[in-house]
Formats: sequence, structure tokens, C-alpha cells
Amino acid sequence: MSTTDNAATSSYTPAHNDFTAISINSFKAYDIRGELGVSLDEDIAYRIGRAFAQILSQRYDSAGANDDGIKNPDSLANLQPAIVIGSDIRHSSEQLKQATIAGIMAAGVDVIDLGMTGTEEVYFATSHYQALGGIEVTASHNPINYNGLKLVKEHSKPISADDGLAEIQQLAESGRFTVSNSQGKLQLLTDKSAYVDHVMSFVDTDKLKPLKLVINSGNGSAGPVVDLLVDKLAQAGAPIEVIKLHHKPDGSFPNGIPNPMILANRTATQQAVIEHKADLGIAFDGDFDRCFLFDENGEFIDGSYVVGMLAQAFLNKYPGESIVYDPRVVYNTEAVVKAHNGKTVISKSGHSFIKQVMRESGAIYGGEMSAHHYFRDFCYCDSGMIPWLLTIELLSITGKTLSELVTGYISDYPSSGELNFHLTDHDAPTIIKDIEEKFSDQNPTKSTLDGLSLDFGDWRFNLRASNTEPLIRLNIESRGDEPLLAMKVQEVQQWLAQQGAVPA
Repeated sequence: MSTTDNAATSSYTPAHNDFTAISINSFKAYDIRGELGVSLDEDIAYRIGRAFAQILSQRYDSAGANDDGIKNPDSLANLQPAIVIGSDIRHSSEQLKQATIAGIMAAGVDVIDLGMTGTEEVYFATSHYQALGGIEVTASHNPINYNGLKLVKEHSKPISADDGLAEIQQLAESGRFTVSNSQGKLQLLTDKSAYVDHVMSFVDTDKLKPLKLVINSGNGSAGPVVDLLVDKLAQAGAPIEVIKLHHKPDGSFPNGIPNPMILANRTATQQAVIEHKADLGIAFDGDFDRCFLFDENGEFIDGSYVVGMLAQAFLNKYPGESIVYDPRVVYNTEAVVKAHNGKTVISKSGHSFIKQVMRESGAIYGGEMSAHHYFRDFCYCDSGMIPWLLTIELLSITGKTLSELVTGYISDYPSSGELNFHLTDHDAPTIIKDIEEKFSDQNPTKSTLDGLSLDFGDWRFNLRASNTEPLIRLNIESRGDEPLLAMKVQEVQQWLAQQGAVPA
């Protein structure tokens, strides 16, 4: 469905236009997240929408042609003065979206409402409609009493605390909004066909072999998009059978918050894979910007090995391309990229860093062990739908099962998985400084790109403070030596416990 109504307006109306200064503590490193009624409500969403629109429109108004009179295709001057917005299935999301829309329109900026969406649909639509920016109202995998907003600027570029988010926060808090001479217009454009066609362009459906999939949408926003993609596969004659689990979007989350990183939340997908004798299990978080895979035995595949697998898939198609990855777990990715004649490019973890490094290097693909996967041909953004399509294509082309594809990775480069700790006695910088001193006599190769990485040749670890939670995160890996890995995990964990670090 696609509807245009320039007379439409938001269902939210601010109580007054005299905005006193307030404090908003829902701004984080990369996005906005907070407890409903405590650090995020409709009034705050209105302020954020209005501040975001005012700042973007001021930048747009000052943009123009290059000195030679030729417009730069990446210039703001080629965009339309509009902001796209979508929201997930949470019960509070529609109200927060309406308040955000009211704020954008009060700033004199047009709005394109995409309806219920996943975050990647906003990424796509921001570039597709050549909009000034985009907003997804979502709390992703956070508890049910939370919500938030994810923001991007022109060409789907990320906004972080160091690159625009702090400015938006300051304006939203101050309430010193410019009075617009006109009200922005609202359009409802819910047709997903352009997005779905683009996602499907990443695979060759003629190469797909018979496969049975279990797809767990977690009662989040993924269900409608999964339906559209499965229909496209059927229309193309692809012999793909899909068992849909927890498929209906339901903001009460009757089967629990969709977060496959929680061990208990994996059980339903694992059992369904085994029960249906499926070739692959797929699960999403609430806004489906992350994709989690299970092999034919129901075994969960750690995200770092999925990065290596997708790097291989791209390098088979596009030899010599660059692959971006983060420093938490590196051995397998570096080995795969080298074996397939690609170029390795390491980046600090976090979507804004990965995307920036990908743009600078022109990398075709970037991946994080946290199950975020980024694609050059998807506006350098992360997608949860593209990875599983690439995986079924790779299974079809190789004739291998998923376990066969990743078993070599896991045995050659075993890893601990991410271990999280709360700190009680020391702060993260102190812990990181002290652990560097502990191992200094072994002369490891050191990197401080993201926290602290120490490489001892046959094993390495990365210890870093979380960008989004009050935690410190540990990853340890070895070169094909499980006993060494187990010994080093125990050693580092015991040392952290002595420093007052409690497993999260």
C-alpha cells in the first residue's frame, strides 16, 4: 500500500509551545534508548524529532552546488527536505512515532511515514527517497518497558555522540527551537517492494537448491518482511520450504523479548530445526537488524564464524575486495580473507565506526561478532535479511551443510565467545591498564584500537568497555588449541574476579 496525504498530520499535539530546559538522559553512544515514563515519553520524542529536523534542515538550507556549478551527487543539495520514519511492533512505538512526527513537522520539514518497519527498512528508505535523514522507533532487544530511536542522516550515514547526536541532545534539552514559517507535510508510504527487490538482488535465485528453513521472527517486526521474501523466492521457482516460528508481530512478546543472544531464547529455534529436520535455523531480534544462524543440528553459530563465512561468500564472487571486521575476534576472519585473496581492514567495533571504515576503504562487506552484518550495496548499512539469503545461496552452491562450512573454522580457531562482567571495585580503564601490566613480561603484540588486544602468537584476547551497557567485555581465542583456550579463559577470569569483576 502507498498513500499520499499532504493534509495529514500527527495524532500528537504538544501541551504548549513554551519549552523550558530539561535534562534528557536517554541519549547513548549510538542511539536513544530509555525506560518509558522515566527517561523517554511522547514529549521527549517530540523534542528529539523537532531538534533533529531543525538541525538537518539548517544544514540542507546552507548546502548548494560546488564552486564549478556542478552538484556533487553526495551533496545535501540533491536531497529532498524530508525525513523518513518507521516504528517497530512495541505497543508504545506508534505513540512515540506520532510525537516524533509532530516535532519534525513543527520544524517545517516533511515526513515520510513507512508504517511498521525494521531498522534496515529506514536505512534503505533514507537513501531510496533521497531524504535528509531517517528515524526508527525501536528498543530492539531491550526489556518491554523500554523504547528508543535510531537516527541516520543523509545517504543513511550513522549519527553518533561524536558526530551530531550530542548537538541534537543539546537542542532538544534547551527547547530553543526556531519557529518555522510553515508546517511540514506528511506522507504515508508503506509499500516495501523496492526494499524487498533490493534485498533479493544480493542472491541468484537460479542457484538455490532444495532447502528447509526454520525462521523465528520472535513476534517482532520481521514477520511481514519474511513473508514478502519467501513469496519472492516462490515466484522465482526457488525450492525453499520455510517453517515460520513466533511469526506474528505482537508487541506483548508472548514468547519473550526477541533476543537470541540470551541462551534460553535459542531453545525454540533449536528444537524446531531438529523436529522438522531443517537445513538451517534463522532468528532475529525485535527490529531484525541482527541475524542469528543455527546449523542443521540446531547448534547456534557464533557470530564471528558467520563473518568468516560471509566474507568467503563475497570473495568468491568479488575477488580482491576489502572486508572490514572488529578486533574482538580476528584469527578466523583474517585467515579466511587471506585464503580467498581479499584485503583485511580492521575497525573499532560499533556500527558508526564500521560504516565509516567501510566507506573509507570501499569494503564490500563488514561484520561484527555481535551478528551485525554490513553491506556496501546496502548503503553501507547493516541488514538482518541479507545474511540468511546469502547463507542459503552458499549452502546451495557448495552442496555443504552449515556445520560442514563452519566446523573447520571452529576447530582451527576456537574462541570463548563474549564474556561480560560487571565491575565493582575498579573502573574499566584501571582494569585494562592493570591487565596490560600483568602480561607485559610475555611481550605480546598490543593494540589499543578498541579497548586492549594482546596477541601472544598462539592465543590472544580483547578486553573492552561496552559502548552501550555498564559492562566490560572479554573475548579470548587460540590457534587450534582448545586446552590452551580453556586454560587462558580460566586464568583471565580468575584475575578479573580478583579485581572485583562479577560475571554478568
